[in-house]
Amino acid sequence: MILSLLTVASLAVTAPAQQPIDTELVASLNAPVFVCAAPGDDASRIFIVTQFGRIRIVKNGVLLPTPYLDINSKLTFSGERGLLGMAFHPDYEQNGYFFVNYSDNTGGDTVIERYQVDPNDADLAMPASAFTIIEIDQPYSNHNGGWTEFGPDGYLYVAMGDGGSGGDPGNRAQSGSSLLGKMLRLDVDNPAGGLNYGIPPSNPFVGDPNFLDEIWSYGLRNPWRCDFDPLTDDLWIADVGQSAWEEINFEPAGQGGRNYGWRIMEGNHCYNPSSGCNMNGLVLPIYEYSHSSGRCSVTGGVLFRGRSMANMHGRYFFSDYCGGQTYSIRQVGGVQTDFTDHTADLNGIGSIIGWGEDADAEAYVCSTNAVYRVVPSGLRLRLPHLTAGSATTATVTGGALNSTCGIFFSPTGLGATTVPAAGVTLDLASARLIATSTTDGAGSAAFSGTIPANLQDRTIWVQAAQLGSKSNVFIETVD
Repeated sequence: MILSLLTVASLAVTAPAQQPIDTELVASLNAPVFVCAAPGDDASRIFIVTQFGRIRIVKNGVLLPTPYLDINSKLTFSGERGLLGMAFHPDYEQNGYFFVNYSDNTGGDTVIERYQVDPNDADLAMPASAFTIIEIDQPYSNHNGGWTEFGPDGYLYVAMGDGGSGGDPGNRAQSGSSLLGKMLRLDVDNPAGGLNYGIPPSNPFVGDPNFLDEIWSYGLRNPWRCDFDPLTDDLWIADVGQSAWEEINFEPAGQGGRNYGWRIMEGNHCYNPSSGCNMNGLVLPIYEYSHSSGRCSVTGGVLFRGRSMANMHGRYFFSDYCGGQTYSIRQVGGVQTDFTDHTADLNGIGSIIGWGEDADAEAYVCSTNAVYRVVPSGLRLRLPHLTAGSATTATVTGGALNSTCGIFFSPTGLGATTVPAAGVTLDLASARLIATSTTDGAGSAAFSGTIPANLQDRTIWVQAAQLGSKSNVFIETVD
């Protein structure tokens, strides 16, 4: 019996349902810590940073045999040391520059170094192009930070741990004369003052004799992964705790000069001193969790804006390395809300040591020996990038066998539209039926058609539905 999906009705709704998630293996390799994409790329190519000093490329689903860059001989790889970060210059398509953050092979000190892509091979960098931006002494082997990324302002941000040991014995995170325990902001395009970088004039402590000019914010213990929200430019900072509490800090766009509290505070709790600490001027975390259930070290994290799960937009994902849990939260007005535990969804991939994103802002997780893509669970819609006036094919997998499936779109966004014949409520406002198809014996179906010319430059939301189930929601701006 063929199911009719033509009758729909819009409903008022406060928020769409969450999308169940799963993971799919992208590549097996040792010690991946970060995934990113080069400016100008599409999602068919990603870069994987490995802690032992090699940057690998996955292209069209295949791990290329030759590393993009191999600096294993230049670094110390042990414990928390190694190749820890990578950032492409915003003008990478023109200048070919990218930057790495690693622990050198002499004293394990932090080195920020610039490299350049081979002009004759986009999948290879030129090792001889190495140019040191800054070196920072590390007194101990742990708490190196490592996250390195260009902000929306075009400056290079570098997250530095407090220098290591335990309890920050040198009180470096609170000291304005040390670069440790800080978020730095550097102008790598305009060197000045005999340095290989410049100081952005809007850095919050420029001219303050009590602080080094490079400092953007301070009071961090070991920020193990941060992320800029590509929509709002807000900064999320996951900071590893000492012995009791892990924390997530939220920084509204452009608001540097903040003191995140370490070692005065661990999370929302006094650390040194253990009680009665002075919290004046401190910015407390938006979320914290205790060292219960085997948890001990936070791994941040991405602020999700991917195409494939529009109803998950605005969620900050993070994990705990020791306990294996994965969570997400949203923030409203600087306050955490809508906590969700995704541990069962990501079960079986081991300890998560890093996150990352591709060119479509889809999320990836790095375990100790593999990289996985975060994908929708259940009935799954796949939608290519759309071009007005061009033919396209969308596909659905994971459906009921040999059953009618409909594909719908909304020109206005998320909301709720009932499909009585399918027994579901879509996560779309004012949804319109595009087409129907019948799934095959494997639960898959294809929908082919031509994108109307009047949709050019418009954003649409697309979802599939079948008797008793609905897919993920794609968000797409039509070319």
